Amino acid sequence: MAGLTTRDIEGYNEQLQSDAQFLCSDQRMDAELVDRLVLQLNRIYPQILNDKEACKFRRLSVPTKVRLPELLKYLRAKGEEACHEFYRALHIHAEEVYASLPTRIRQRGPMFFLSCFSLVVGIAVLYYYGEGETLRSTGAFLHCSAAKLSKDAKDVFISYAEVGKQIL
Repeated sequence: MAGLTTRDIEGYNEQLQSDAQFLCSDQRMDAELVDRLVLQLNRIYPQILNDKEACKFRRLSVPTKVRLPELLKYLRAKGEEACHEFYRALHIHAEEVYASLPTRIRQRGPMFFLSCFSLVVGIAVLYYYGEGETLRSTGAFLHCSAAKLSKDAKDVFISYAEVGKQIL
């Protein structure tokens, strides 16, 4: 747990409480995934989940819809560090579930939307109102802007920059 500060793990217990209902109702949280999460916590952090506890939460004779809520309740009782490590394990083993957690969606919410919307508006303004000199100078900007974007977005930006150079 080296490198983690109280600030880094603050609030994971509350987040897990908020996400518990979603996790328990999500069909992607099947027996195999719960088993992998328990194994991750047991092998990497035996102080959070020892062998005896791991066997309890891996017992296949008990339905997943019973084991998972018990596991989440147990982790919340263990504290912030245990909840944080559960989220890390979930992120490693089921990124799509992790990304769709209610607490993750709220964190991305309005600021994510506003930043994407602002980027689109900026590009639209450049496209519709850009004149010769403006388009010529935006090429380098678009190449640099594309550095942190997905492959598809990079392709759009770079092709726009190249088309703009050819038109001028």
